[in-house]
Amino acid sequence: MRTKKYLFIILAVVIIGLVAVMCNSRLEHGEASQPISTMQGVDTVPLLITQIQKCSKLYTAEYHVHKIVTHDDVVHLKGSLLKRDFDIKMPVGDRKVAIPIDAQLKAYIDFSTFSEENIERQGKKITIVLPDPQVTMTSSKVDQKNVKEYVSLMRAHFSDAELASYQQQGREAIIADIPKMGIIETAQANAAKVLVPMLMELGYDEADITVAFRKHYGPNDIMKLLRYED
Repeated sequence: MRTKKYLFIILAVVIIGLVAVMCNSRLEHGEASQPISTMQGVDTVPLLITQIQKCSKLYTAEYHVHKIVTHDDVVHLKGSLLKRDFDIKMPVGDRKVAIPIDAQLKAYIDFSTFSEENIERQGKKITIVLPDPQVTMTSSKVDQKNVKEYVSLMRAHFSDAELASYQQQGREAIIADIPKMGIIETAQANAAKVLVPMLMELGYDEADITVAFRKHYGPNDIMKLLRYED
């Protein structure tokens, strides 16, 4: 009887021990898995917004433009005689001028107002919609040493007002060429080079990241985005 009683006690102790081990094992696995689930559910958007706002003004493109403005001033006599128009070059000599102008253009994106509205997510994919880019003409000046003038003996030299007018025409010509320079596309590509690594550090795959502007900017749009700092 005593032997059976001892065996029963031993068996009960073993069973209790096994139950305790199993409970501890489940508890340990449960506690270990909870942080992983929590990490997977962390919203990275607020952190992402904070990181991008730190960029403030992100200068993404810089262009140095050299343009030579030429003007050929020829005196013509124009009119009509016997219902026939005429245009005669007068033999009083010519005036010519070549004015070299150097300008610096910069494109930047202001992230100070970047918010959740600039972020679009679909599953694992994320799209960053960039704020409108800004293009600035930070400087424009005439290379006075290399201004070339030719004035015949019978003509007066160009006045300061005339030269200033031609210089302004040169600046306007540079501005008109900005849409052809690809400065907006360069700004977008360089912004992506900054933002994509930042997103990858937050756990996004490069293939799932898109950096884009809110629309395609035509020539008229680019003129509205232009600012002057000189």
